[in-house]
Amino acid sequence: MSAAPSAPLDLSEPRSLHVVGVGGPGMSAIAIVLAEMGHTVSGSDMRERTVLDRVRAAGVEVHVGHSRSLVHGRDAITWSTAIPERNIERDEADQLGVLSMHRSGMLASICALTKSLAVAGTHGKTSTTSMLMLILAEAGLRPGFVIGGDVTDMGTGAQWTGGEWLVVEADESDGTHLQLPLHGTILTNVEIDHLDYYGTPEAIFDGFDRYLSQIEGPKVVCIDDPGAARVAQRHDVITYGTAAGADFRIVSVRPGSASFVFDVLHHGELLGEVSLPLRGMHNVRNATAALAMAVTIGVPFATAVAALAKFGGVARRFDIRGVDAGVTLVDCYAHLPGEIAADLAAARGSGDGWKRVVAVFQPNRFNRMAVMWPDYRDAFVDADVVVLTDIYASGTTPIPGITGKLLVNAVLDANPRSRVVWMPGRTELVEFLARELREGDVCVSMGCGDIAVLPDEVMARRGELRGEPSAVGPAIARQSSE
Repeated sequence: MSAAPSAPLDLSEPRSLHVVGVGGPGMSAIAIVLAEMGHTVSGSDMRERTVLDRVRAAGVEVHVGHSRSLVHGRDAITWSTAIPERNIERDEADQLGVLSMHRSGMLASICALTKSLAVAGTHGKTSTTSMLMLILAEAGLRPGFVIGGDVTDMGTGAQWTGGEWLVVEADESDGTHLQLPLHGTILTNVEIDHLDYYGTPEAIFDGFDRYLSQIEGPKVVCIDDPGAARVAQRHDVITYGTAAGADFRIVSVRPGSASFVFDVLHHGELLGEVSLPLRGMHNVRNATAALAMAVTIGVPFATAVAALAKFGGVARRFDIRGVDAGVTLVDCYAHLPGEIAADLAAARGSGDGWKRVVAVFQPNRFNRMAVMWPDYRDAFVDADVVVLTDIYASGTTPIPGITGKLLVNAVLDANPRSRVVWMPGRTELVEFLARELREGDVCVSMGCGDIAVLPDEVMARRGELRGEPSAVGPAIARQSSE
């Protein structure tokens, strides 16, 4: 067992803190929690964003634009991987000797004040973290939480309650998960990603292996996922999934309209029935993960079931943005092959009666696509029409020969009868979808770039084609949420 990480900053007494890049999804959550803990918090970002209104409401002094003066008088500043070392606020902190720490250090300092439960894995973290938090809240445990997306039931992705428990999303993209002092964890899956940080696939597995070795409390791992099962082999874990040997086993799965009902066995004994108002087997597994952790720490099964039955979802996770003349438009954060396949399978088997599944995918990051483009070949098998766009940079540098056309070739080589449409330009993409989509279709647009506003653009254009005045203004905040 490796030693648990320690906190770099004692947050048990009031501090004056500054958050660089406070509009980022992870940083806004940290800023909100720090302010709710009672610290004096300021933050800066390059541009105005919708999330900053929520950050201000929490008591954070927000500045649009960076300035060296914002560092003066601070006990510490924190920043994410997206903030370059040359940033003037980071530079000023270094010159003044102000403690300057990556977001992982600040999150670790927050976790150190509670019994913290984390959800880790290549995907499924946000939904599973949200479910676990709501189960603990249903049990009256008043959990705090730091989550990478807004929980529909809470209207926010972060809250500090001062309770015994804190539920956090443990991000592996920059090694944050390895820095957190945790009581327990859920591991949803392990797939190849973030090679720009890890270098090799083996390093990713080694990182998750070290992560599990640092945790003395419950480790709940998905036995259905080959990567997670491989990492779990060296550890004393609690398993969940559909596999026969799972400690918490999913059986008798019955799909309904936008929902699933299933039973859960614990060591072969029936715990009872779960009703989940979400589509997709991946969400059945996520719900079982949250349930397994909750039951393991003493929450009654019936309490967990009651919370899951009311779960309203998470922003940008199979988020139905509108229905236009019989066409359902869905926005999804999915950007890895496994996520895409899961969401399209959810659409195909949802019970909503959709006639065609139209998948739209915007690849993200040139360095990711340079390595991973062959892995997308079978990600779209549940779609009737596949529409692929060019790559959204997310701050990465273009690489000669690396374009979205690589994914087109990969999908067609593996599935030559698939209908695949290459639409690199946004104007052409919106026009194509506005004219192609017909009654009974579900259009699932996926990615972590500016694809998030595509459903609104398509609905507006369809209205224009019908001669209706546009009700949608210019799209704002087109930014990567990754």
